[in-house]
Amino acid sequence: MIVPRDNLRSVRGPAWSSSKSGWDRVLLWTVGAVIAGAVAWVLWVNGQIGYYAHRDEARPADAIAVFGAAEYDGRPSPVLRARLDHALDLYQRGLAPMIITLGGGDPADRHSEGGVGHDYLLAHGVPEPAIIAETESDNTEESAERLAVIARANGLKNIVVVSDGTHLFRIHAICEHDGLTVYTSPRPVGRSIVRQQRVKRLLHEIVSYTAWRLHMH
Repeated sequence: MIVPRDNLRSVRGPAWSSSKSGWDRVLLWTVGAVIAGAVAWVLWVNGQIGYYAHRDEARPADAIAVFGAAEYDGRPSPVLRARLDHALDLYQRGLAPMIITLGGGDPADRHSEGGVGHDYLLAHGVPEPAIIAETESDNTEESAERLAVIARANGLKNIVVVSDGTHLFRIHAICEHDGLTVYTSPRPVGRSIVRQQRVKRLLHEIVSYTAWRLHMH
């Protein structure tokens, strides 16, 4: 049968339109799957962060490690002081014979987070031989890597790590990746932290952990 020229468009049109509609459905399903996967990932990471934030695993160990936070011209910030005080409490309870302070500082600064932590603990009665200060790391991953080096050099087999609760899931994951056996212990947090700050910390940890897992750090 010969199809008149005027009818060619009507014959070909539905097939092309059907093909385009099929690709649109595939694209929509793909985008939906990606979004659903991303939401599931965020919910899982958020759940893990919450689990470690509310779980204190402190127990007898070879050392206590304090992850750094800001210092102000040789004085610990309130966050760093709270972490150090918690580590000091664990030390005074006899859970470990040694405290490791972690964290570098700005190249233009005369002080480091680890050094300030060392001085703070020394001033609060911890003897010099019981403190190791790591003063070069610039972020959580570097601190964990240097902690692993210190652990191997000193024969430390298990360590209680101290930081903010929302920080501990990421610390635990990185430390395990570096071959460390760690027990997490969150520093006490006052009720004064507003919801906005908590959400900001959660988002920071979700993004940071995801970036680490994707090797984007």
